[in-house]
Amino acid sequence: MEKIKFGIVGYGSIGPRHRERIIENKYAELVAVCDVDEKKISCLKNSQISLFTDYKDMLEMEKIDVVSVCTPNYLHKEMTIEALKTGKHVLCEKPMALTSKDCKIMVHTSLVHNRKLFIVKQNRYNPPVSEIKKLIEEKKLGNLYSIIINCYWNRDENYYKNSLWRGIKKYDGGALFTQFSHFIDLMLWFCGSVESVSAFAGNFNHTDIEIDDTGVVNLKFDSGTLGAINYSNCSYKKNMEGSITVFAEKGTIKIGGQYINELEYQSIENYEIKDLELSKGPNEYGTYQGSMSNHDKVYENVVQSLLNGKDVGVSGIEGMWTIEVIEAIYKSSESGRIVYL
Repeated sequence: MEKIKFGIVGYGSIGPRHRERIIENKYAELVAVCDVDEKKISCLKNSQISLFTDYKDMLEMEKIDVVSVCTPNYLHKEMTIEALKTGKHVLCEKPMALTSKDCKIMVHTSLVHNRKLFIVKQNRYNPPVSEIKKLIEEKKLGNLYSIIINCYWNRDENYYKNSLWRGIKKYDGGALFTQFSHFIDLMLWFCGSVESVSAFAGNFNHTDIEIDDTGVVNLKFDSGTLGAINYSNCSYKKNMEGSITVFAEKGTIKIGGQYINELEYQSIENYEIKDLELSKGPNEYGTYQGSMSNHDKVYENVVQSLLNGKDVGVSGIEGMWTIEVIEAIYKSSESGRIVYL
Protein backbone atom coordinates (compact mmCIF):
# COMPACT_ATOMS: atom_id res chain seq x y z
CA MET A 1 0.00 0.00 0.00
CA GLU A 2 1.35 3.41 -0.96
CA LYS A 3 2.07 5.65 2.01
CA ILE A 4 0.48 9.04 2.70
CA LYS A 5 3.19 11.66 2.16
CA PHE A 6 3.48 14.55 4.60
CA GLY A 7 5.17 17.93 4.60
CA ILE A 8 5.63 19.91 7.82
CA VAL A 9 5.65 23.70 7.87
CA GLY A 10 7.01 25.08 11.13
CA TYR A 11 9.79 23.23 12.97
CA GLY A 12 9.87 25.03 16.31
CA SER A 13 8.30 23.62 19.48
CA ILE A 14 5.75 21.15 18.13
CA GLY A 15 7.09 20.44 14.62
CA PRO A 16 9.69 17.84 15.72
CA ARG A 17 6.96 15.93 17.55
CA HIS A 18 4.93 15.78 14.35
CA ARG A 19 8.00 14.43 12.58
CA GLU A 20 8.38 11.66 15.18
CA ARG A 21 4.74 10.62 14.89
CA ILE A 22 4.87 10.54 11.08
CA ILE A 23 8.00 8.38 11.12
CA GLU A 24 6.38 5.95 13.58
CA ASN A 25 3.26 5.45 11.43
CA LYS A 26 3.68 2.62 8.92
CA TYR A 27 1.21 4.25 6.53
CA ALA A 28 2.92 7.67 6.58
CA GLU A 29 6.07 9.12 5.08
CA LEU A 30 7.69 12.49 5.76
CA VAL A 31 8.98 13.98 2.51
CA ALA A 32 9.47 17.68 3.32
CA VAL A 33 10.01 20.12 6.21
CA CYS A 34 9.95 23.91 6.10
CA ASP A 35 10.97 26.60 8.56
CA VAL A 36 12.01 30.20 7.98
CA ASP A 37 14.89 29.65 10.40
CA GLU A 38 17.35 27.43 8.52
CA LYS A 39 19.12 26.54 11.78
CA LYS A 40 16.03 24.73 13.05
CA ILE A 41 16.03 22.30 10.13
CA SER A 42 19.80 21.96 9.77
CA CYS A 43 19.67 18.74 11.81
CA LEU A 44 17.72 17.13 8.93
CA LYS A 45 20.26 17.91 6.18
CA ASN A 46 21.62 14.38 5.96
CA SER A 47 18.18 12.81 5.69
CA GLN A 48 16.16 12.06 2.56
CA ILE A 49 13.73 14.84 3.50
CA SER A 50 13.46 17.91 1.24
CA LEU A 51 14.12 21.10 3.21
CA PHE A 52 12.69 24.58 2.59
CA THR A 53 12.71 28.03 4.15
CA ASP A 54 9.70 29.25 2.12
CA TYR A 55 6.55 27.21 2.59
CA LYS A 56 5.20 28.21 -0.84
CA ASP A 57 8.20 26.49 -2.42
CA MET A 58 7.40 23.38 -0.41
CA LEU A 59 3.79 23.45 -1.63
CA GLU A 60 5.02 23.09 -5.21
CA MET A 61 6.04 19.50 -4.43
CA GLU A 62 3.31 17.49 -6.12
CA LYS A 63 3.99 14.32 -4.16
CA ILE A 64 2.94 15.88 -0.82
CA ASP A 65 -0.52 14.62 0.19
CA VAL A 66 -0.88 16.39 3.54
CA VAL A 67 0.64 19.56 4.96
CA SER A 68 0.99 19.67 8.75
CA VAL A 69 0.76 23.32 9.83
CA CYS A 70 2.82 23.72 13.01
CA THR A 71 3.55 27.44 12.90
CA PRO A 72 2.59 30.25 15.35
CA ASN A 73 -1.13 30.93 15.78
CA TYR A 74 -1.42 33.91 13.44
CA LEU A 75 0.00 32.01 10.45
CA HIS A 76 -2.44 29.09 10.50
CA LYS A 77 -5.09 30.67 8.29
CA GLU A 78 -2.75 31.83 5.51
CA MET A 79 -0.73 28.62 5.32
CA THR A 80 -3.75 26.34 5.52
CA ILE A 81 -5.54 28.16 2.71
CA GLU A 82 -2.47 28.16 0.45
CA ALA A 83 -1.94 24.43 1.04
CA LEU A 84 -5.60 23.62 0.30
CA LYS A 85 -5.46 25.68 -2.90
CA THR A 86 -2.51 23.63 -4.13
CA GLY A 87 -4.48 20.42 -3.68
CA LYS A 88 -3.05 19.32 -0.35
CA HIS A 89 -5.04 18.07 2.62
CA VAL A 90 -4.17 19.92 5.84
CA LEU A 91 -3.58 18.94 9.44
CA CYS A 92 -3.61 22.22 11.40
CA GLU A 93 -2.36 22.60 14.95
CA LYS A 94 -4.49 24.40 17.52
CA PRO A 95 -5.78 27.03 17.59
CA MET A 96 -7.30 26.64 14.13
CA ALA A 97 -7.11 30.43 13.64
CA LEU A 98 -7.50 33.63 15.65
CA THR A 99 -10.99 34.58 14.40
CA SER A 100 -14.07 32.58 13.50
CA LYS A 101 -14.20 34.53 10.23
CA ASP A 102 -10.79 33.13 9.29
CA CYS A 103 -11.96 29.65 10.28
CA LYS A 104 -14.96 29.96 7.95
CA ILE A 105 -12.67 30.91 5.08
CA MET A 106 -10.48 27.88 5.81
CA VAL A 107 -13.50 25.54 5.88
CA HIS A 108 -14.91 27.06 2.70
CA THR A 109 -11.57 26.68 0.92
CA SER A 110 -11.38 22.99 1.90
CA LEU A 111 -14.86 22.42 0.45
CA VAL A 112 -14.20 24.33 -2.77
CA HIS A 113 -11.00 22.39 -3.42
CA ASN A 114 -12.40 19.07 -2.15
CA ARG A 115 -9.60 18.62 0.37
CA LYS A 116 -9.85 17.44 3.98
CA LEU A 117 -9.08 19.77 6.86
CA PHE A 118 -8.05 18.10 10.13
CA ILE A 119 -7.60 20.04 13.40
CA VAL A 120 -5.25 18.78 16.13
CA LYS A 121 -7.17 18.15 19.37
CA GLN A 122 -5.14 15.32 20.83
CA ASN A 123 -6.65 15.49 24.32
CA ARG A 124 -9.78 13.79 23.00
CA TYR A 125 -7.69 10.63 22.95
CA ASN A 126 -6.85 10.68 26.67
CA PRO A 127 -8.37 7.38 27.92
CA PRO A 128 -10.51 8.92 30.72
CA VAL A 129 -11.71 11.67 28.36
CA SER A 130 -12.79 9.26 25.63
CA GLU A 131 -14.48 7.13 28.33
CA ILE A 132 -16.66 10.07 29.42
CA LYS A 133 -17.59 10.72 25.79
CA LYS A 134 -18.63 7.08 25.41
CA LEU A 135 -20.75 7.20 28.57
CA ILE A 136 -22.49 10.36 27.34
CA GLU A 137 -23.21 8.83 23.93
CA GLU A 138 -24.53 5.63 25.52
CA LYS A 139 -26.82 7.69 27.84
CA LYS A 140 -25.28 6.06 30.92
CA LEU A 141 -25.00 9.45 32.65
CA GLY A 142 -28.50 10.66 31.77
CA ASN A 143 -28.98 14.42 31.54
CA LEU A 144 -25.85 16.54 32.00
CA TYR A 145 -26.29 19.14 34.75
CA SER A 146 -22.98 20.97 34.71
CA ILE A 147 -19.35 20.71 33.62
CA ILE A 148 -16.46 22.48 35.34
CA ILE A 149 -12.98 22.97 33.96
CA ASN A 150 -10.06 24.02 36.15
CA CYS A 151 -6.75 24.61 34.41
CA TYR A 152 -3.91 26.08 36.43
CA TRP A 153 -0.62 26.14 34.58
CA ASN A 154 2.63 28.07 34.73
CA ARG A 155 4.06 30.12 31.91
CA ASP A 156 6.87 32.27 33.25
CA GLU A 157 8.46 35.40 31.81
CA ASN A 158 11.04 33.38 29.84
CA TYR A 159 8.23 31.66 27.93
CA TYR A 160 7.23 35.04 26.51
CA LYS A 161 10.43 37.10 26.38
CA ASN A 162 12.29 34.72 24.08
CA SER A 163 9.46 34.60 21.54
CA LEU A 164 8.66 36.84 18.57
CA TRP A 165 4.92 36.14 18.84
CA ARG A 166 3.86 34.81 22.24
CA GLY A 167 2.08 37.39 24.35
CA ILE A 168 1.51 39.75 21.40
CA LYS A 169 -2.26 39.97 20.93
CA LYS A 170 -2.42 40.04 17.13
CA TYR A 171 -0.04 37.08 16.84
CA ASP A 172 -0.93 35.03 19.95
CA GLY A 173 -4.59 35.89 20.55
CA GLY A 174 -4.62 35.12 24.27
CA ALA A 175 -4.27 32.32 26.80
CA LEU A 176 -7.51 30.68 25.67
CA PHE A 177 -6.10 30.30 22.17
CA THR A 178 -2.58 29.16 23.04
CA GLN A 179 -2.97 27.16 26.25
CA PHE A 180 -6.60 26.34 26.90
CA SER A 181 -8.42 25.85 23.59
CA HIS A 182 -8.17 22.06 24.07
CA PHE A 183 -10.33 22.30 27.18
CA ILE A 184 -13.02 24.34 25.46
CA ASP A 185 -13.06 21.79 22.64
CA LEU A 186 -13.76 19.03 25.17
CA MET A 187 -16.63 20.98 26.73
CA LEU A 188 -18.24 21.35 23.33
CA TRP A 189 -17.54 17.69 22.52
CA PHE A 190 -19.37 16.64 25.67
CA CYS A 191 -22.16 19.22 25.87
CA GLY A 192 -22.85 20.57 22.38
CA SER A 193 -23.36 24.19 21.33
CA VAL A 194 -23.20 27.20 23.66
CA GLU A 195 -26.09 29.61 24.14
CA SER A 196 -24.43 32.33 26.20
CA VAL A 197 -21.20 33.31 27.94
CA SER A 198 -20.26 35.61 30.82
CA ALA A 199 -16.59 36.12 31.64
CA PHE A 200 -13.86 38.10 33.35
CA ALA A 201 -10.19 37.98 32.31
CA GLY A 202 -7.07 39.86 33.29
CA ASN A 203 -3.28 39.97 33.40
CA PHE A 204 -2.01 39.72 36.96
CA ASN A 205 1.55 38.41 36.74
CA HIS A 206 3.04 39.08 33.29
CA THR A 207 4.03 42.71 32.86
CA ASP A 208 5.51 42.46 29.36
CA ILE A 209 2.65 40.85 27.44
CA GLU A 210 -0.55 42.20 25.86
CA ILE A 211 -2.81 39.26 26.71
CA ASP A 212 -4.58 37.68 29.67
CA ASP A 213 -3.04 35.21 32.07
CA THR A 214 -6.13 34.50 34.21
CA GLY A 215 -9.87 34.23 33.72
CA VAL A 216 -13.20 32.95 35.01
CA VAL A 217 -16.02 31.98 32.65
CA ASN A 218 -19.65 30.93 33.02
CA LEU A 219 -21.45 29.27 30.11
CA LYS A 220 -24.94 28.04 29.34
CA PHE A 221 -25.33 25.40 26.66
CA ASP A 222 -28.30 25.13 24.31
CA SER A 223 -29.20 21.89 26.10
CA GLY A 224 -29.53 23.75 29.42
CA THR A 225 -26.30 22.32 30.83
CA LEU A 226 -24.23 24.86 32.76
CA GLY A 227 -20.48 25.26 32.41
CA ALA A 228 -17.65 26.99 34.24
CA ILE A 229 -14.01 27.53 33.34
CA ASN A 230 -11.31 28.73 35.74
CA TYR A 231 -7.95 29.20 34.06
CA SER A 232 -4.58 30.70 34.88
CA ASN A 233 -0.98 30.73 33.69
CA CYS A 234 0.08 31.97 37.13
CA SER A 235 0.44 28.70 39.04
CA TYR A 236 3.55 29.27 41.13
CA LYS A 237 6.69 27.74 39.60
CA LYS A 238 4.98 24.79 37.86
CA ASN A 239 1.78 23.44 36.36
CA MET A 240 -0.75 22.47 39.02
CA GLU A 241 -3.93 21.03 37.52
CA GLY A 242 -5.96 20.40 34.40
CA SER A 243 -9.30 18.91 35.31
CA ILE A 244 -12.85 18.34 34.09
CA THR A 245 -15.70 17.51 36.47
CA VAL A 246 -19.06 16.34 35.12
CA PHE A 247 -22.23 16.40 37.22
CA ALA A 248 -25.05 14.42 35.63
CA GLU A 249 -28.35 12.77 36.42
CA LYS A 250 -26.81 9.33 36.90
CA GLY A 251 -23.25 10.06 37.80
CA THR A 252 -20.42 12.36 38.80
CA ILE A 253 -16.93 12.04 37.32
CA LYS A 254 -13.72 14.01 37.72
CA ILE A 255 -10.71 13.68 35.44
CA GLY A 256 -7.69 15.43 36.88
CA GLY A 257 -3.94 15.34 37.08
CA GLN A 258 -2.09 18.17 35.39
CA TYR A 259 -3.35 17.33 31.92
CA ILE A 260 -6.83 15.73 32.28
CA ASN A 261 -5.06 12.38 32.24
CA GLU A 262 -6.09 10.78 35.55
CA LEU A 263 -9.48 9.43 36.65
CA GLU A 264 -9.74 11.00 40.12
CA TYR A 265 -13.35 10.39 41.09
CA GLN A 266 -16.35 8.43 39.88
CA SER A 267 -19.80 7.64 41.21
CA ILE A 268 -22.03 6.26 38.46
CA GLU A 269 -25.36 4.45 38.64
CA ASN A 270 -24.84 0.71 38.05
CA TYR A 271 -21.49 1.30 36.36
CA GLU A 272 -17.79 1.54 37.19
CA ILE A 273 -15.02 2.77 34.96
CA LYS A 274 -12.12 0.35 35.20
CA ASP A 275 -9.16 -1.07 33.29
CA LEU A 276 -8.49 2.20 31.49
CA GLU A 277 -5.45 2.33 29.24
CA LEU A 278 -2.69 4.37 30.86
CA SER A 279 -2.50 7.94 29.61
CA LYS A 280 0.67 9.05 27.87
CA GLY A 281 2.83 11.81 29.25
CA PRO A 282 2.57 15.48 28.32
CA ASN A 283 4.50 17.11 25.51
CA GLU A 284 7.87 18.29 26.80
CA TYR A 285 9.14 21.70 25.67
CA GLY A 286 12.34 22.01 27.67
CA THR A 287 11.42 24.56 30.35
CA TYR A 288 7.70 23.74 30.45
CA GLN A 289 5.15 21.04 29.63
CA GLY A 290 2.05 21.21 27.44
CA SER A 291 -0.96 19.05 26.65
CA MET A 292 -0.88 15.30 26.19
CA SER A 293 1.30 13.68 23.54
CA ASN A 294 -1.39 11.79 21.64
CA HIS A 295 -0.33 12.97 18.20
CA ASP A 296 0.21 9.36 17.15
CA LYS A 297 -3.56 8.86 17.31
CA VAL A 298 -4.14 12.10 15.45
CA TYR A 299 -1.93 10.86 12.61
CA GLU A 300 -3.56 7.45 12.63
CA ASN A 301 -6.91 9.17 12.07
CA VAL A 302 -5.48 11.23 9.20
CA VAL A 303 -4.03 8.26 7.33
CA GLN A 304 -7.09 6.08 7.91
CA SER A 305 -9.38 8.87 6.76
CA LEU A 306 -7.42 9.28 3.53
CA LEU A 307 -6.78 5.59 2.88
CA ASN A 308 -10.04 4.05 4.06
CA GLY A 309 -12.57 6.87 4.24
CA LYS A 310 -12.68 7.04 8.04
CA ASP A 311 -14.38 10.16 9.44
CA VAL A 312 -12.19 13.18 10.14
CA GLY A 313 -11.43 13.08 13.87
CA VAL A 314 -11.82 16.82 14.43
CA SER A 315 -13.14 18.76 11.45
CA GLY A 316 -12.62 22.37 10.52
CA ILE A 317 -16.20 23.09 11.57
CA GLU A 318 -15.50 21.73 15.06
CA GLY A 319 -12.32 23.77 15.22
CA MET A 320 -14.33 26.86 14.25
CA TRP A 321 -16.87 26.27 17.05
CA THR A 322 -14.06 26.42 19.61
CA ILE A 323 -12.86 29.75 18.21
CA GLU A 324 -16.41 31.16 18.23
CA VAL A 325 -16.69 30.39 21.94
CA ILE A 326 -13.26 31.90 22.70
CA GLU A 327 -14.27 35.06 20.82
CA ALA A 328 -17.47 35.26 22.89
CA ILE A 329 -15.52 34.83 26.14
CA TYR A 330 -13.14 37.67 25.32
CA LYS A 331 -15.97 39.86 24.08
CA SER A 332 -17.80 39.33 27.38
CA SER A 333 -14.69 40.02 29.47
CA GLU A 334 -14.05 43.25 27.56
CA SER A 335 -17.66 44.51 27.63
CA GLY A 336 -18.70 43.23 31.04
CA ARG A 337 -21.88 41.82 29.51
CA ILE A 338 -23.37 38.46 28.72
CA VAL A 339 -22.65 37.47 25.12
CA TYR A 340 -25.16 35.32 23.21
CA LEU A 341 -23.93 33.05 20.45
